[in-house]
Amino acid sequence: MNPVYVRGETYLAAHKGSEAAAEFQKMLNHRGIVLYSAMSALARLGLARAYALQSDKAKARAAYQDFLTPWKDADPDIPILKQAKAEYAKLQ
Repeated sequence: MNPVYVRGETYLAAHKGSEAAAEFQKMLNHRGIVLYSAMSALARLGLARAYALQSDKAKARAAYQDFLTPWKDADPDIPILKQAKAEYAKLQ
């Protein structure tokens, strides 16, 4: 799944939200492969960012919530968590 994730990130960097969303969704569609790995969480965050890039606030908010919910008791100083929370707040 690493190549799929890298393609998703590449599409995000190129501001191609729909292509990025498709790549991250591929990962989430194969949960048995990525369920207990960090890649699952990163795919959820990537999907949220892709939806935000497409200006689909409803889907972006839902995807950010899917990413943030399992992290609710995590150390709040984790950089990627802080960044995701800030991005989510901008959608409000």
